[in-house]
Amino acid sequence: MIPSVNPSGSDTRGLLYYLYETGKYEDHTDPHLVASFDGMSPDPGRDPNATLKDLQQLLDQPVMALAKHARPAKHVWHTSVRADPGDRILSDEEWADIARRIVAATGIDPGDGQSGCRWAAVRHADDHIHIVATLVTEDGHRPDDFRSGARAQAEARLIEKELGLHQVAPGDGTAAQRPTSAERHKAERLGRERTAREELRETVRRAVAGATSEEEFFDRLAAAGLLIRKRAAPSGDLLGYKVALPDDLNKDGEPVFYPGARLAPDLSLPRIRERWSAAPDGQDAEPADPLPRTAPKSPAAARRRTASAAWQAVLVLEHGNDAVAAAHIASAGEVLDALAKTSAAHTRAELREAAWAFERASRSHVRAERGHDRALRQAARDLIHSGPALGRGEDGATTAMAIDMLFFLITAAIHWHAKKGHAQQAAAARQAAEHLRAAYQAAAAQPLGVLYQRGRRLHRPLLNRHTTVLREALPELADQILAEPGWYALAATLADAEAAGHDPATLLVDAARRRELKTAESASDVLVWRLRRTAGLPADTSDTVTGPHAAQQSASRTGQRTPGQPGPRHNRS
Repeated sequence: MIPSVNPSGSDTRGLLYYLYETGKYEDHTDPHLVASFDGMSPDPGRDPNATLKDLQQLLDQPVMALAKHARPAKHVWHTSVRADPGDRILSDEEWADIARRIVAATGIDPGDGQSGCRWAAVRHADDHIHIVATLVTEDGHRPDDFRSGARAQAEARLIEKELGLHQVAPGDGTAAQRPTSAERHKAERLGRERTAREELRETVRRAVAGATSEEEFFDRLAAAGLLIRKRAAPSGDLLGYKVALPDDLNKDGEPVFYPGARLAPDLSLPRIRERWSAAPDGQDAEPADPLPRTAPKSPAAARRRTASAAWQAVLVLEHGNDAVAAAHIASAGEVLDALAKTSAAHTRAELREAAWAFERASRSHVRAERGHDRALRQAARDLIHSGPALGRGEDGATTAMAIDMLFFLITAAIHWHAKKGHAQQAAAARQAAEHLRAAYQAAAAQPLGVLYQRGRRLHRPLLNRHTTVLREALPELADQILAEPGWYALAATLADAEAAGHDPATLLVDAARRRELKTAESASDVLVWRLRRTAGLPADTSDTVTGPHAAQQSASRTGQRTPGQPGPRHNRS
């Protein structure tokens, strides 16, 4: 059950009009009062003789009783209280009790003989109510509604337990500020998928990803089309910034600006600057693996670096200290933002949703110790500067490789947050992992399909030999892998690795030793990408020679010798 408090409205009549409107909104059916401050307020939804003006005047009466100069400019308090989609449908009586508990807990109408505000609870859909109140008590004072949002959340946790509803993970104060109801309604009117606040948060996060200076950060914001206002001290030092969408205007036709800190706690300028700090003396970041066979600035090369950096980060989350692990989790969010921005259309939507979900998992009360996470931040930078990737060929295959490694990194983040008791962050990371899984399936289908067909066409003796290698190298996993559809893709990869001069058994043992595989959905898929990355094999093999002599012809291109193939002749003197 989620209360969403907006304590600063100014138009009681306008809010009531929205709550009782049935023509514009599909979920606005049968709007009616379920409770009010006196239990007898007029209900324009059920009483044909009652009007919105009647209800508005009743609620605003304590405000209007004050002298004009004493009336608060922002006198409307509003919250929606929404049940989880999986919860049963609550009765009007249950929603009425919930409304009374929420206004009491938040100080709007505390009860026990204390003077309260006037309020009304409107239900216009099965799964939620809206509570509207005016912020002047019956005796003409301001209510004690300090931190009413947090107090509403705490009461909602108690209500969930008592009514047997879905229990929402408690927050820790590190979440980004939710859009207000006014912002959501505005987005609906304009046909926006997300509110202006949410669009700005996503755009600013993408601008931060891999940036190394204020100049680059602000250049990216400007290139994204945002309006920017900077706040400077008298000395000229930059203190902060605000951003706005050009077409998000207030009633006076002026752009609506949001400070970075109001978009998310880690998007204030001081927190962004922390990302640019150097590693502590003598503690350089782990170097990424070399980039084989790809141009240094190509999208495929950037994705290989991303896979390597993600792999190193998994080990940090499993064995590093908390502050360094927190930095790597935060930088994983940058990598997801960068990958979503630069990937092909068939994976972009799921990657964008993964990045959006993981944003909540990137912050906790464990303060990140920046500097050690340079490899991940450099990976994000490489992704941005290498430009958009194609959805096919080496670009598409290395995208699958990078997503596969990032999935393990996000899974490690789930376990790390769970051990720390970060319930909301762990839940957000799980959601991100599901989107990554979908993105991986889209990205990997073509390259793994090619490898599968090549594996099926391998000479039977060669396939049998690699089966024996697998059983000897990974005896506990061999039966599972051989039963997976991906075994043939792995067999083709083992043949390619052998043709390139590597020992397949050594590669298998090393890949399995670095992290367990029993929990992987497809151990063969994971091994394919680990081996192709470690051995420097092309991720895409659509142009690789197939058939009985594939290994020999692959070796001839790389200058390597396959087992049983004679080496080059040398003249003897």
